[in-house]
Amino acid sequence: MSNKKMDFSKWYIETIQKADLMDYTPVRGCIAFKPDGYELWEHIQEEMDRRFKETGHRNAYFPMLIPESFFQKEKDHIEGFSPELPWVTEAAGEKLEERLALRPTSETMIGHLYSDWIKSYRDLPVLINQWANVFRWEKKTLPFIRTSEFLWQEGHTAHVDEEDARKETMQMLTIYKEVVEGLLAIPVYDGQKTPSERFAGAVDTYSIEAMMKDGKAVQAGTSHYLGTKFAEAFDIKFLTKENKHEYVHTTSWGTSTRLIGSVIMVHGDEQGLVLPPRIAPTQVVLIPVGPWKKNPAIIEKLDEIFAILKGKGIRVRLDDSDQSPGFKFNEWELKGVPVRIELGPRDLEKNQVMMKARDEGDKISVPLDDVVPIIEKELETMQTRLYDKAKAFLAENSHTHIDTIEQLKQHLAEAEEKEIIPGWVLAGWCGDDACEAAIKEETKFTTRNIPFNPPVKKHTCIYCDKEAEHTVWFARAY
Repeated sequence: MSNKKMDFSKWYIETIQKADLMDYTPVRGCIAFKPDGYELWEHIQEEMDRRFKETGHRNAYFPMLIPESFFQKEKDHIEGFSPELPWVTEAAGEKLEERLALRPTSETMIGHLYSDWIKSYRDLPVLINQWANVFRWEKKTLPFIRTSEFLWQEGHTAHVDEEDARKETMQMLTIYKEVVEGLLAIPVYDGQKTPSERFAGAVDTYSIEAMMKDGKAVQAGTSHYLGTKFAEAFDIKFLTKENKHEYVHTTSWGTSTRLIGSVIMVHGDEQGLVLPPRIAPTQVVLIPVGPWKKNPAIIEKLDEIFAILKGKGIRVRLDDSDQSPGFKFNEWELKGVPVRIELGPRDLEKNQVMMKARDEGDKISVPLDDVVPIIEKELETMQTRLYDKAKAFLAENSHTHIDTIEQLKQHLAEAEEKEIIPGWVLAGWCGDDACEAAIKEETKFTTRNIPFNPPVKKHTCIYCDKEAEHTVWFARAY
């Protein structure tokens, strides 16, 4: 494996290929999800979908093709997405009267339909989510993290007033944070995006931001309060209890398959993939060792353990292939399987198995009689251990002592000289877009979000030294 400090991108590509998560296709920026890669997404889907339905949301599906005229109705929206839109201009050998975009997001199509579906306050709130693919023709791509086509969920809701819509916006951001931290073992900072970073057409955008092992940020989920902008553009009105017509207040929120890339970049090591147990396609692998083929009792015992684990809902595999034990150990480590169980003739004599957690250095012996409860405990312990490691890394590389642009530049120069990651910087910002743009131009650091609970409050702008309107996380980002 490549040294992540020296060439993190190369390490990342090698890791996902050797773990057999994806393959490239002839279409630029579009990947094929192989079964293990897609199953990671399925586990994210399962947990998200469960949480959405618990809060009253229902799934629907909307067309992939969106008429160009729809985008023209919301000026900020078309300006935000226009450079990334792929267009369909011909079908069945004939040129179309109107160009159709492959959806970058579905606000416009859904806004058009909601204008027909919503007539009265009795129809509200509308709480709909869609699992779909979307297209954004990216100039620079990286599998899972940034691709021209990707999978995601997008929620679209309509409400009677601003209070209800804003409550929805924050509720969904909280769900994202809980799922990303609880299922993926990735700690995040939650907060509000600056105006230049908010979603095209939104009044306010909120995000959860995650730090990768190279110190860069990934926007792991966003939730938007859209106000009445889209309602006005698409004439989504409802009759109030007082028999007045008013515009609905809408929200949208989404997460995508970039969460898969985040899991890899947060937890992986020099040996390859490291997967949190709750998301791993295979949580436990059982491997016979030594001259096991001459001793049927070994496979019989592993079959027994397999059946018990499977009955408990644990995703388990038995590797009884003809490959050498060393090859198997390496292969399953590359795939990031959380727990490996080895059983050979000597182990059978001692009434034990050897257990290896993917993120720990040493094997331990486990009594055969206790192997199942110990495996169950280890899966939970490892899940917590990975989160704690990632949280410690985030804290260690979140810098709160930098207050001027000169200090930031010095910090970056020292990081480059010492070949260490620069991490994130918490700094004051006056609220002027020009200062934000200048910081990006001079350092490649962008605003990630204005955290809800900053560890310290900053009082002066990092760039112009004027009074700070906000305390903001700055970082380089994917």
